[in-house]
Amino acid sequence: MTTSSSNEAPPNCARHVAVIGGGLVGSLQACFLAEKGFEVELFEAKEDIRTRKYASGRSINLGLSHRGREALKLVGLEDEVIRNGAVPMHGRMIHSLSGKTSAQAYGKKGQNVLSMDRRRLNETLLTAAESYPNVKTHFRHKLVQAELDKGTIVILDRNTDREFTLRPDLIVGCDGVNSAMRAALFEYGLINYSQEYLTHGYMELHIPAKDGKFAMEANYLHVWPREPFTMIATPNPDGTFNCALFLPLEEFADIKIRGRQVCLEFFREHFPDAVTLIGEQELTESFIANRACKLMSIKCSPYHYKDKAVIIGDAAHAMVPFYGQGMNCGFEDCIVFSEALDKFDGDLAKVLPAFSEYRSPDAQAMCDLNLYNFKEMRSLVNSRWFLFRKYLDWFLQWLFPKRHIPLYTMVTFSRIRYGEVVRRWKRQTKIVNWTLFGMACLSVVVTGIFIRRFVNLE
Repeated sequence: MTTSSSNEAPPNCARHVAVIGGGLVGSLQACFLAEKGFEVELFEAKEDIRTRKYASGRSINLGLSHRGREALKLVGLEDEVIRNGAVPMHGRMIHSLSGKTSAQAYGKKGQNVLSMDRRRLNETLLTAAESYPNVKTHFRHKLVQAELDKGTIVILDRNTDREFTLRPDLIVGCDGVNSAMRAALFEYGLINYSQEYLTHGYMELHIPAKDGKFAMEANYLHVWPREPFTMIATPNPDGTFNCALFLPLEEFADIKIRGRQVCLEFFREHFPDAVTLIGEQELTESFIANRACKLMSIKCSPYHYKDKAVIIGDAAHAMVPFYGQGMNCGFEDCIVFSEALDKFDGDLAKVLPAFSEYRSPDAQAMCDLNLYNFKEMRSLVNSRWFLFRKYLDWFLQWLFPKRHIPLYTMVTFSRIRYGEVVRRWKRQTKIVNWTLFGMACLSVVVTGIFIRRFVNLE
């Protein structure tokens, strides 16, 4: 399937679309729909992020990779987004307990993930959406009710404290992890749903610039693997790093209760170089003042109700951040939905179920891979076996570039379907493991034969 570049809606396509949620995916989806000639109204419950002095909520930097870049490229935004504050990360920089560092490349030379500021990217996408004459944005407008059989939604205008009813041809829910549109689907359809909280949470910290420059090597995702917890840091254009500390929630609470000195001792024991980078006073003050946020993974299926409504992005598949694919997966949703519109000439009775059937298993596979990567980041990256397998994967890719592709490369630097990524990864792992086992057995047999002949000669 390919995305149409036509500015006219397909012949059977609905004309009026309500997009619920003006975050990253909602604003990009508005651009995709506007490109096809739909009349789009975007409703965001909060105030315009571009007018806020401080944007509440998550601020961990995003990792923009191939899938997300492809989506941005299709609406002509890739170059603008990259110019607007992207810092390339070529791999992981692993910080040992002794303070030594070692680099682990993401992939081939030239392959990188872009560290992006969430707010800046959201502002860029909203401005791009508003540049279309067929897009209207409404801030402080909250969805309070959806009668999907009738195809109507009730919106509360928080600016006037008045409600009004709208009957669009299609409702697209892009309203995040606590999605009101997903809740509406539950009321009207048979939705399979699972929600999993991790025992770990995360807290945001900050590494300042040193004399106006990066205090660490700039073009890496910095990782402090300390089973059962970890810390990561991503670069900003101004020379600072955004950090995220991942700990069991009980441990966060325990350290906070016991106070600043215990906090400082904890960091000195587990992240000694980070104490110097952040500063003792800034570190303890931030830890005590900041709250630990929960981590949650959500899966559901299907994503639609008849030809009336559909959910995409975090509303459909919230995932923990350990593979950096949450945003990229949501952006790829926009591509897949656009391709479905083209394939079925905009017939929503076919488009919506096709999108659900195609996308749900892939997003669920990615949710699982994120959980696997958390284990990798907090412990496996220190394993000699893990490093051996990583180098072996690169060697095998060099030998068989079309038949053996490392897991991270398939996820981050391709548009191979996530479900197919998992299948290929498991198959490749099985083949490599059996090959290594066979080689080990062969070496034992050869060694045994050699020893036996040597003994016989004696």
